[in-house]
This record gives sequence, structure tokens and C-alpha cells, in this order.
Amino acid sequence: MSKGHSERTAISRRRFVGGAATLAGAALFGGAARAQSALEGVLAAPNRGGWNDQFDTRAASVRNVASYQPVFSPSTLSAMQSATGQYNQIVMAGGWPMVPDGGKLELGVQSAAVPALRQRLAIAGDLDRSAGGSAQFDTYVQAAVKRFQARHGLPADGAVGEYTFKALNVPADVRLAQLQTNIQRLSAIPIDPGRFVMVNIPAAQLEAVEGGRVVQRHTAVVGKIDRQTPILDSKITNLNLNPYWHAPASIVRKDIIPLMQKDPTYLTRNDIVIFAPDGSVIPPETINWQTDEAVKYLFRQNPGKMNAMSSVKINFSNPYAVYMHDTPQQSVFSQLMRFESSGCVRVQNVRDLIVWLAQGTPGWDRATIEKTIAARTRQDVNLADPVPLHFTYLTAWATDPTVVQFRDDIYRRDGAEQLAMTSAQPTAYAAGEQASADLPY
Repeated sequence: MSKGHSERTAISRRRFVGGAATLAGAALFGGAARAQSALEGVLAAPNRGGWNDQFDTRAASVRNVASYQPVFSPSTLSAMQSATGQYNQIVMAGGWPMVPDGGKLELGVQSAAVPALRQRLAIAGDLDRSAGGSAQFDTYVQAAVKRFQARHGLPADGAVGEYTFKALNVPADVRLAQLQTNIQRLSAIPIDPGRFVMVNIPAAQLEAVEGGRVVQRHTAVVGKIDRQTPILDSKITNLNLNPYWHAPASIVRKDIIPLMQKDPTYLTRNDIVIFAPDGSVIPPETINWQTDEAVKYLFRQNPGKMNAMSSVKINFSNPYAVYMHDTPQQSVFSQLMRFESSGCVRVQNVRDLIVWLAQGTPGWDRATIEKTIAARTRQDVNLADPVPLHFTYLTAWATDPTVVQFRDDIYRRDGAEQLAMTSAQPTAYAAGEQASADLPY
């Protein structure tokens, strides 16, 4: 996306938000009776999330939130347009109340903030309107909070803490504009009718789609704010099992040299070999680590448990030198904010994905792939049927108009600062992933 296009999008978005806010203000100042009537109309709408008086609080937390419907599908666009109409009604009725952040809200708590929380959840369709306005945080509120959290990519623990408060208190007109922005984005994307892989960067999530449904969904780690994962369309053509990892010059300069100054055994411990331009091996002790001499050499990490890409690298043609891969640091997938890479995409349970990618490639069933990885044998697999790949940036979508998904605008592309709810401390790295647990790859 060009800088000019980004600026135009931001300006357009601000105008839209301002216009929506004006409409909301008109609804608010039109009289208390009219506002109450409009609010009751929103709450009484038959499509407020499909709740009923008999709903089970044990199952309601993620009811209809998870879906086999792909984000990339014509029905998603239709659902988003329908959801936009609903959110416009909410804005016209005055929006939803702010929930006072006076400390954590959880099951059993009685707080003056809970009635506002109940109203906020009911307006968005997460809480049945018959649940009342009690100040008690009961199981009905807990279930509704879990559903809200699931829709916003937050851990669905049913307790209202820092990030849930922030998500709750994004105004309705800003959410409406966010939906409008993402409808424009999705409208511009050609929908692939066959097998494909889609990585949604703000969601840090990957979908493998076949036959018009999601057959696999994977948690991912994507690029930092200053090493952004690019938007691209390509085809996955090749898998490297037990790959080598080559350290970019910037990583050698900014990370490896300082690490070697502190610990001369670092390269040996991490199974990294140094090569001269003629291919000869350079012993680490022959390099002056107090200078930038090392930058002129090639640093290659051998396949194995310490390798930055672990068991597999997934290749596709692109001008950004990025790829998808496994990682030895599986704990990163449990983090709330998974924006930690240098632009590449790390994939949880990646072996399930590569088995699916290799369908139709003779000789590469799951047993063979697992055997090859276990043997630490370096092997390239050229896919018989390359699989289309799409890296996209969607911060709002709906595969069901009553279940609108929102995510943090991590790269600040939506034009409203309130949608970028996290602050990351960026660190510049060149394309390519770092080498070990000592490096922030």
C-alpha cells in the first residue's frame, strides 16, 4: 500500500467517523424518550446474536463465534454488509455506554460498572436483554464477556481486565467505520474458488481452505510494527524439511557480534557455522569480534532442534524475502500479542499444514514427512499442485452478521488511534528470522 493511498484511507476514515459521530449526537440530543425508544429497538432486534431465554451459560461463551466459513468468501462480504446496517442502527440510537475502568470485573464482583457493562454487551448482541441491569457480575455476564472476548481475539476467560476494557470502550461509530474500511479491503480481493491458504495479519491466524470451508486453522506469529509482514498474493511451491538457516548481515552485526563478545561459545552451542566467500569454514576464534569483520562472512545454522526454522520452511515467490516456517519457541503461540517476527510467519502445528499442502505430491504422505523430519535429513519437496497463498490485513470481518469479529489495528492502517490498542517496542531487523533462543526471532 502506497503512502498516498494510506493517507487517503485515513482521511476518508476520519471523515466517516466524524459523520457517524454527528449522527449519533443528533440521536442523543433528540430527547430522552426518542433515545430510549431507539435503544429498545436495537435491543429488541431479532438478530442480536441469536440468544434466547433458555440459553446455557456454560456453552454461550463462544456460541457461533467459531466458524468453518472462510474469511475469504462471498458470504463473508454479504454478512459484513448486513452487520454494517446493524452497527449503523446502534450509532443512530446513540451508541453504547463507556464501561468505567475501576479495576478488574469478574464472577462474583458487585460493582457500579456492571450495569453499564450489561448494557454495552446487550447492545452488541453478546448478552440477552432479559438479563437485567443488576450490579452483580453473574454467570450470564461472564458468559457474555467470554463471547465478546472471543469476537475480539482476546483470551475468553470471562473476566474484564485491561485489554477487554479497551475493546469494550471503542465507540460504536469507530467500530462502524472499521467495518466500512474492511468491507472495502475485502471487496478488492478476488476470492479463490479452490484450495488456498490465507494469513490474516491483524488476527495472527492462518486458514487453510478447501471446498469452500476452513479445513485447518492455525495460530501464527507475524511481523513486528517496524518489520511488518507484507500484503501479498503468491503460490506455495516448495517445502524445505530440516532447512538450513542463513543469518542476514544485519543480524550478524546487531545480534551475533554482541553475543559473541559476551560468550565466545555462542555459535558452537547453536550449531552455526561460518563460511568464507570461497566456501571454506572459518573458525570463530580467528575473527576479531570487536570489529565488523564477521559481516563479510556467511553464517549458516545447521538443521536440528536449535534451528530458527525448526522442522520446515514453506516457500513461495515474493519480492520481500519472507516465508512461513516452524519455530523451536512454541511458547510464542500462547502470547496474546503475536507480532514478534521480522516479517516471516511462524505457524503453530505446522506439520498438519504441510501434510495438507503436500496432498497429491507422490511419495510425501504424513508418515514419510514425519520420518524425514525425525531423521534430521535435509530434504526439499516440490509440490505437484502449488497452493495459492494470500497475506491480507483485515481488522474486522463477519462470517455471520450477528457475530462481528474485531482485531487490534497493529500496523495503524485503519485511521483511528483507538483501534491500535497495543503499544509495541519496535526493534529493527532485516528480512529473515533470527537464530536461537538468545535472539528475538
